[in-house]
Amino acid sequence: MASELIISVSGLRGIVGETLTADVAFRYAAAFAATLPPGPVIVTRDGRANGPQLVTPIVAGLSLEGSRKVFDGGVAATPTTGVLVRHNGCVGGIQISASHNPAPYNGMKLFSAEGRVVPASAGMDVLQQYRAAATQSTDRTVFTQDSPYTDKLADTTSAHLALIEERVDVEQIRSKRFRVLLDSNHGSGSVLGWPLLERLGCEVRVLGDKTDGLFEHEPEPTAENLSGVLNAVTTSRSQIGFCQDPDADRLAIIDEAAQYLGEEYTLAICADHVLRSTPGPIVTNCSTSRMTEDLAQKYRVPFFRSAVGEANVVDEMLRRNAVLGGEGNGGAIDPRVVFVRDSFVGMALVLDAMAKRGLSVSALAAELPRYAIHKSKVTVAREAISKSLDALEHHFSDAKNDRLDGLRLDWKHPDGSGSWLLVRASNTEPIVRIIAEAPTETESRRLCEEAAQVISGKT
Repeated sequence: MASELIISVSGLRGIVGETLTADVAFRYAAAFAATLPPGPVIVTRDGRANGPQLVTPIVAGLSLEGSRKVFDGGVAATPTTGVLVRHNGCVGGIQISASHNPAPYNGMKLFSAEGRVVPASAGMDVLQQYRAAATQSTDRTVFTQDSPYTDKLADTTSAHLALIEERVDVEQIRSKRFRVLLDSNHGSGSVLGWPLLERLGCEVRVLGDKTDGLFEHEPEPTAENLSGVLNAVTTSRSQIGFCQDPDADRLAIIDEAAQYLGEEYTLAICADHVLRSTPGPIVTNCSTSRMTEDLAQKYRVPFFRSAVGEANVVDEMLRRNAVLGGEGNGGAIDPRVVFVRDSFVGMALVLDAMAKRGLSVSALAAELPRYAIHKSKVTVAREAISKSLDALEHHFSDAKNDRLDGLRLDWKHPDGSGSWLLVRASNTEPIVRIIAEAPTETESRRLCEEAAQVISGKT
């Protein structure tokens, strides 16, 4: 586990009671409040067991400079928080969440008045405020006192549900009576996931519906972590399995044969479905599968790539007036709902595609371009990273290179497919992460291994 607080321009994460303390939460919330105009702010949390102990110091930090009203949304998904910010006329919001990190972690994700994760410039302002106040003493009594300016929200799901319903043919989905397994794993996903699926007429079995953070498997919805859920899809005879991370901004899919499709397929299936009826620009980050780029070419719409990070994807979506965007971690972003990765949008769009075309989810996946992704990492001193990227660019001189975020190298193949290699420095460790995608696992693995040898000076 990380021994230091992990801070980015959109928030922070740490181990509660160690790197993430009440004092840290208070000071970071106060720093955020100092950058906001007058107006209310909403606070929500993703259901982790250690979340409640952070609410009071965060509310205290937000209210430090006066009588700012704070809405307490209780347990809610990260995309729902974005909707609630807009719906309640807030100037900002904080989601208490560590996303897919292990149970001892928690964090704070910052939202702007537009209901999106704050862009880099706003996040940097907060970070500067936080660091400037790092040496100031704190009145610790505020950590145990409820704020008189806090209002609890009675309804946190209706606005989000209504927006999703507008994006799909509810009655057509209802007519199919899909059997669905939802794995919320004791995070926030069941708060809206269960009502949404029932509204869509599904026969639903929910795993981990209690929002107590007592995860039954590791939070990240990978194939390895979901082995038990695969069995549940079989025993429940479900036609599809939806698996969320604790704050429900990621969605992995299991098909009717209990085969793990994974997170990359979520965005690709959604993109294929949206582009059939609403052609327009598509945006993904530079580490997302090429499947979506190929679909953009198929439907003859513009495709754009952003740097890694949800805020960067959203910035590019706004610039390009995109009809859909997202990241390969299972995070589809539908601008007509909320500019946040949204597992609920993902579920609704996939079911809409199944209902409209009369196909199983495995059949939808089988129509997509086939690629294999391989990932690795190499230890590299920070001062040597730039030289390593130069060496890679020289070694792979036949590739198209891009320095948008680290180094990305692309190859086009005669059959219209392609391969790519991305090498990025870690923000928290002295390593570079290597990701490659190619039509076969053998080729993607070879690209990663060859890149590692170049970085290590062995070629």
